[in-house]
Amino acid sequence: MEKIDYKQLELNPFTIIGEDDFLLSAGKSGDWNTMTAGWGGFGYIWGKPVAYVFVRESRYTLEFMDKYDEFSLSFFPNEYRNALTICGTKSGRDINKAAEAGITPVEADGTVVFEEANLMFTCKKLSKTLISKDGIIDPSPFTHYPQGDWHYMFVGEIKGVYIN
Repeated sequence: MEKIDYKQLELNPFTIIGEDDFLLSAGKSGDWNTMTAGWGGFGYIWGKPVAYVFVRESRYTLEFMDKYDEFSLSFFPNEYRNALTICGTKSGRDINKAAEAGITPVEADGTVVFEEANLMFTCKKLSKTLISKDGIIDPSPFTHYPQGDWHYMFVGEIKGVYIN
């Protein structure tokens, strides 16, 4: 795992998140959870490079996002599609996701990433905002919330970028 400067990245933010899934993780060794995510992005706000991610109120990972100041995004080669499916359909309340998915958690910058990932971002939380019916102007997103299970948007300063 090699740490690089975020300015070295050459990636399309619309395909890395819009077409591919990633693991969003929070916590430290022995106390962490991860979930498969497909919504988010990268940008620059408050004078900092950032990643922003979305977590539903019902997700176990939300407890860890609230508890810890750091979180990570881990992107995997295509041969790990099954691992991401497991991490997106099973709860860390019930199983050891890493063991079942065949992936290895390691720490970087105070949070969990995965040894098998080919691109990882570590982030320090800057904000948490509830995305709810009251804040949505165009009603078309309401179809994503038939049970009213809204998302929180977390913005995190990118502290580290790692490649394998």
